[in-house]
Amino acid sequence: MRAIFLLLAAALALPAYAQADSVPAAPTVVIKQLSEVAIHPEREASAQVVSLNESQIAAEIAGRIEAIPVRVGERVARGAVLARIECRDHELARERASASIEAARARLALAEQQLARARELSAQGYFSKEALAARETEVRIYRADAEQASAQLASARRAVGKCTVRSPFPAIVRKRLGQVGELAAPGSPLVALSDLGSIVVSAQVQLGDAASLAGASAPRFVGDGGARSLALLRISPAIERQARTVEARLRFKDEAAAAGASGAVVWRDKRAYIPAEFVVRRMGQLGVFVEAQGVARFHPIAEAQEGRPAATGLAPDARIVVGGQLTLRDGQRLDGRTPPAKQ
Repeated sequence: MRAIFLLLAAALALPAYAQADSVPAAPTVVIKQLSEVAIHPEREASAQVVSLNESQIAAEIAGRIEAIPVRVGERVARGAVLARIECRDHELARERASASIEAARARLALAEQQLARARELSAQGYFSKEALAARETEVRIYRADAEQASAQLASARRAVGKCTVRSPFPAIVRKRLGQVGELAAPGSPLVALSDLGSIVVSAQVQLGDAASLAGASAPRFVGDGGARSLALLRISPAIERQARTVEARLRFKDEAAAAGASGAVVWRDKRAYIPAEFVVRRMGQLGVFVEAQGVARFHPIAEAQEGRPAATGLAPDARIVVGGQLTLRDGQRLDGRTPPAKQ
């Protein structure tokens, strides 16, 4: 009788257990907005500070070098004297040109007086038209001679001005290429300068990081001389064949580092990255689970890699499953109810 009683009790309890098992238990998950868990990783690219003008300042006239008053490593201002070239021959040429223009002007003045007198006589019938035309031609010739002499004087003055070689921009003296006493010819380099007013940063950026750098708000140079704020100028579209990088040019916002300084351009990626511990694999793809209307939806991330943060492309207010995602299935309800069938 005792055995029959136990069997009867078990039979009465079975429907209750079956009814309880028909409602699946809600999975235990933790959900946070993407803005709460997102990270913005730092990127960097090797960089060097360069001057746009690494110039060799050369002599423009022939002559013996009298002086090079600058020293290597010295800062010079725009217009500062870099070298002096012996100028006596050019000064004599200037004096000759000055005398020539005085003579040409005197001849022109006399010819103009004679032309005026010839016109008076021609009006009275005492001077032929042919002789008057000759006087007019003579005046035009002397006027051309005067203009030519004026141009020669201007050229001689320019040559004298070139006896003193000056810096075309604020610069640092890199090298003294000429020596006092040497005979300089036009084009002979005298001093090598590095332009202080045109210093930029040249960075070699990986192809995948170029868009990130273009959108960065506060890149900085970290290297020789410490950290300094930068502003992006341009990113070259040309790809370096072997390294598969592109060149970025940036300028210093404040005081520039010295030309030749090396380091790295560092910036923070503006895109929202999901930490690696929230990324799971489903159906051969890596991605994250997003809660939408009580249902877990798998969001694949095409560029995701195992063990590394990944850019999701989701909105900042997207609700990300950050706990319990390892056991979830795509389409699983998070309130324990059976999800609706897909149409």
